[in-house]
Amino acid sequence: MAKVRTRIAPSPTGEPHVGTAYMALFNLIFAKHHGGEFILRIEDTDKARSRPEYEKSIYKALEWLKIKWDEGPDIGGPHGSYRQSERTSIYREYAQKLLDQDRAYKCFATPEELEEMRQIASKTHTKPGYDRRYRNLSVEEISRREKAGTPYTIRLKVPLTGTCEYQDEIKGRITCPWSDVDDQVLLKSDGLPTYHLANVVDDHLMKITHVIRGEEWMSSTPKHALLYDYLKWERPKVLHMPLLTGADGKKLSKRKNPTSVFYYKQSGYLPEAFVNFLTLMGYSMPDDQEIYPLDAITKKFSVERVGTSGAFFDVKKLDWLNQHYLINLISEDQLWDRISEWGFSKDKMKQLMPLVHTRIKTFGEFIELCAFLFVNHIELDRELLCPQGIDPTLSAMLLQCMIWSMDESENWDKSGFEAASHGVAKRFDVHHKKCVMRLLFATITGRHQGPPLFASIVILGKEKTRARLLHGIAFLGGISGKKMAKLTKNWQAGDSPVWPSED
Repeated sequence: MAKVRTRIAPSPTGEPHVGTAYMALFNLIFAKHHGGEFILRIEDTDKARSRPEYEKSIYKALEWLKIKWDEGPDIGGPHGSYRQSERTSIYREYAQKLLDQDRAYKCFATPEELEEMRQIASKTHTKPGYDRRYRNLSVEEISRREKAGTPYTIRLKVPLTGTCEYQDEIKGRITCPWSDVDDQVLLKSDGLPTYHLANVVDDHLMKITHVIRGEEWMSSTPKHALLYDYLKWERPKVLHMPLLTGADGKKLSKRKNPTSVFYYKQSGYLPEAFVNFLTLMGYSMPDDQEIYPLDAITKKFSVERVGTSGAFFDVKKLDWLNQHYLINLISEDQLWDRISEWGFSKDKMKQLMPLVHTRIKTFGEFIELCAFLFVNHIELDRELLCPQGIDPTLSAMLLQCMIWSMDESENWDKSGFEAASHGVAKRFDVHHKKCVMRLLFATITGRHQGPPLFASIVILGKEKTRARLLHGIAFLGGISGKKMAKLTKNWQAGDSPVWPSED
């Protein structure tokens, strides 16, 4: 029997998601339970969004949780490179093999054609997707278009009839009609692979025996199974883990929840507690045991104990676990050292002192003035969040557009936050200082006055600042789906965002 090998393959396109840590843990647990190996691979073929600093953040997040890998970009291994951007020639080779075998084809669909297909599907209430119009072009027609320099992608030739069948080690036998599967793009017009081709090629060449991932990827499994079959490779076994869900029962999303691993680190949670908490997601230990070290679940792990429904990311349970670990791992003599290391380091205080030096009359006022920088939850005041009596929905929209603006600029520093606030005020045609700044001050600090806001958010940090903005939106009642759709459309188009009074 081949040695068990599992992997995670995160994309370095943002801060490390708790879902990445969740999947990493169960891949690690499964591999080590079977005496196997756990691999870290970086899927960085999204040139527009991938960043080296985000790759480093992935390492830091996993290292904080004490998740160790046997092979990866940073430590090497016998199956490198472990970055997809460094394996492009390999993917092109296999794409060409599929073309030569008539298992794939060149698709010349333009963005305008694809948009037209989407609109037609919307109007006719049919399944959206590519209509396969370029699937059966003649050799001569393909040659003519190539000579003319027409861009093309390479698509997978999915059977038009029959069903795909595969065994999910958690969910059992799965069948899917091929008619429900689209002709997936394998190679983009820039020559870079999509996730689907790169994922299958890398898993095969890196000898991955078990693919453990979230159940949101189940719709992609038939495409991957087909690629294995077309290339005459043995399929790995697949295990689809329950989704992490929010209180609303929907997939945990950074649009509504703090999802960065760093948010929980910066909020003062212990890595041991956070690891324990994540292993409770979708898994039950014997005798309903809830508190245990990582090596305990690794030793006792059984696929039969993995759940088949969504895993609720219950922060109250995390708080309870963290208190247990705090009491039992940290002595009274060590407690202040750990607290000061977390929130009162000399470097942090050097940043903060210039902001309060001329604003306090006594030392006792320091805590009152700066408490918002050290607590996880602040009390919000609806009146402060609606400066000049503006509608709560408008305030929520202003906060949402602040998040979008910051994400687009990828600058959550002082200059980025200031530029975003001016830009949002201009887009909504509201007063910057009297409206936007007062709203932001109240949302971030819970008060109407305090240290300079732009400098304060640098100390607070990106993830906690984002969490405050999300909390403000929720506190104001959120934004309806209809208004959010209009707001999104107008924001992306560069128009003035929709006002709350509009239907």
